[in-house]
Amino acid sequence: MNNPAAFNLQVSIGAETLFTLFGFNVTNGLLTGLVGTIIAIVILVYTAVSVKRGTYNRFIGLVQWVFEGLLRQINDIIPDKKLAKKMTPLAITIFFVVMFNYWLSVLPGLDSIRVNGIPVLRSSAADLNFTLALAIITVVTVQMYAVRYLGVFGNIKRYIRNPFKDPVGAFEGALEIIGEFSRGVALALRLFGNSFAGEILLIVILLLTSYVASIVLPFFMLFELFIGFIQAYVFFVLTLIFTSLAVTHEAPTHDEKKKQTA
Repeated sequence: MNNPAAFNLQVSIGAETLFTLFGFNVTNGLLTGLVGTIIAIVILVYTAVSVKRGTYNRFIGLVQWVFEGLLRQINDIIPDKKLAKKMTPLAITIFFVVMFNYWLSVLPGLDSIRVNGIPVLRSSAADLNFTLALAIITVVTVQMYAVRYLGVFGNIKRYIRNPFKDPVGAFEGALEIIGEFSRGVALALRLFGNSFAGEILLIVILLLTSYVASIVLPFFMLFELFIGFIQAYVFFVLTLIFTSLAVTHEAPTHDEKKKQTA
């Protein structure tokens, strides 16, 4: 039986710098993220062009089926059709970019290409900078649409209320402020934790199974591909839910109705 301690397994939680370009550190996570993003763009553009030309095959049908399923989810979660249409490009792009970047961590040999002992490619989904950037984009977009639909002061009222006139509302506003930060952190950490854990799992399984790795590893790789799809879908759905909650108007109270009538 192999001794796990003899493997000398070293894992880096952060992305590692490959080279510096004009004072900017280019990391392996950034490089892989660019590759994953390019793959997503190429596939979506290829599918769109093929559909316009009337060219179909199984791959195009699969991508179109996924796209239409995501579109139905957007229309179901966001009741405002105009807002749903505006959110479609961002939400669907996030889904495909996250999924392909997660799947890159499952590819065998991704960690084997090294320069000065540093792997050239590393899944950007396992880089906290990438997941945190996606979470910030999501939170900022939600706030932009909240301001557009509720107005600047209407959006502020979701968080700040007069504690003397409406103590319960003031408490709810404080919780909402905490909730905004916790949503962003949860979005980033959920994706990062799952992707990083998946990479470690595959490496450990590869080392432990040794000669039978070619038989055992494909089952775990398929499982990680499924997890990648689920994580991308969860990120996609939460983006829509946060947007829908932010632009939802509260029903006016009895006093407010009397004022409006007067």
